[in-house]
Formats: sequence, C-alpha cells, structure tokens
Amino acid sequence: MAKALLGHVGGPDPRMVAEMRRLQRRVRDLEAELVRLQEENEALSSSEAVHSVDREPALT
Repeated sequence: MAKALLGHVGGPDPRMVAEMRRLQRRVRDLEAELVRLQEENEALSSSEAVHSVDREPALT
C-alpha cells in the first residue's frame, strides 16, 4: 500500500524519466551559458576600465 501511495507501482514512469533527462540537460545548458556570460562580462569590464580614462564626464 505504501508503494502505491508514493507512486512507485510498476517501476519508473517513462514520461517522468524523459522529463528528468530534459530538465537535467536544460540545467547543464544554462550553467554553460552562465559561465560564458560571466567570462564575457569580465572581458567587457576589463576593456571598459582601460577606456574609462578617455571618456568625458556625463551630464547630470
């Protein structure tokens, strides 16, 4: 009875397994994009520091 209450009747649901794999793949893709964007941000920040000396002050 306890197994039926927890949804473990007949083994794992193939749809659930497919959804878990899809979500795991999406998480990996998002983590890779995060690393790429962080590296891009660091590169832009370092190049911006070099160019910040040449800028005129902003109007306030």
